[in-house]
Amino acid sequence: MIGYLSGKIISKKPTKIIIDVGGVGYLVNISISTFEKLADKEEISLYTYLSVKEDSLDLYGFYTVAEKEMFELLISVSGIGPKTAQSILSGIQIEDLKEALKTGNISRIISVPGIGRKTAERMMVELRDKVDSLAESIDGISFGRSNVRTDAIAALVNLGYNQKVADRAVRAVTDRNPNISIEDLVKEALSQLNN
Repeated sequence: MIGYLSGKIISKKPTKIIIDVGGVGYLVNISISTFEKLADKEEISLYTYLSVKEDSLDLYGFYTVAEKEMFELLISVSGIGPKTAQSILSGIQIEDLKEALKTGNISRIISVPGIGRKTAERMMVELRDKVDSLAESIDGISFGRSNVRTDAIAALVNLGYNQKVADRAVRAVTDRNPNISIEDLVKEALSQLNN
């Protein structure tokens, strides 16, 4: 899985860019909001998501961790694929989308081109309680605590623990010690899970 790319921009269009990484050009699908942040850049680093289908491998790129996490939440909703998620992220800012989902503002969501009432209602039902866990970020820099928490949960999931169980253990440790390092956080969460 390709999770991150860093390299020189060879070509850019509003929804696609080509990044040269060590002599290999990666075609990456991006949202309009990511495109706007690339305006004056020649070199770029993007978080990525690889969509694997029978007949294609598509790479999606995100300027921030929060945008990638929102994309992953969107594609978890039945009826929303990567292209639709990309268009949603192009039509509404992440903070606006989070707020609309939390407050039940369906009219804000259906104002995004290509999103109908049924899809918006499904998004409300399936994502309302999940958007609070998204990483907070500004211009590609994640705030430390959210990022440390996210990385620790990812490490535990990679070790075979269930996402919800890992999240609970990490939260318990960070509630007791908010400034803990990632290494200590994973160790303490593991010892809590193994007791």
